[in-house]
Amino acid sequence: ATDEQILLKQVMTDRKSVYASNLKLTEAESAKFWPIYDEYEAKVKKVNDRFLANLNRFVENYDTLSESGAAEVLKEKMAIEKEREALKQQYTGKVAKVLPPKKALRYAQIETRVQLLMAQNVYSLIPLAR
Repeated sequence: ATDEQILLKQVMTDRKSVYASNLKLTEAESAKFWPIYDEYEAKVKKVNDRFLANLNRFVENYDTLSESGAAEVLKEKMAIEKEREALKQQYTGKVAKVLPPKKALRYAQIETRVQLLMAQNVYSLIPLAR
């Protein structure tokens, strides 16, 4: 298995363990980091729910998607991506305030890898609009 496949399997099973094993936080760092992480994940879940709702709307109307319907799906897609990136920026900033710089950087790198892996696996399944 490739590193990507191993990481994806970990992410699907337990996202927290991916961060825990890679960040190797002290007790003091953990006490500050995990509440921020949990808050971030809860907000990301809401964004992901919006993403799935938008995707379902697209898939349900795939054969009959009108120009205005496509415009709505696109508008929501862009709003979701903007919100996801804003959350990532905001919470990476919060993490950077409570962890040493190298660990904060490692967190940001892991978060990017995880997001890219998830996106790659989800987006490869979505048909392009006709």
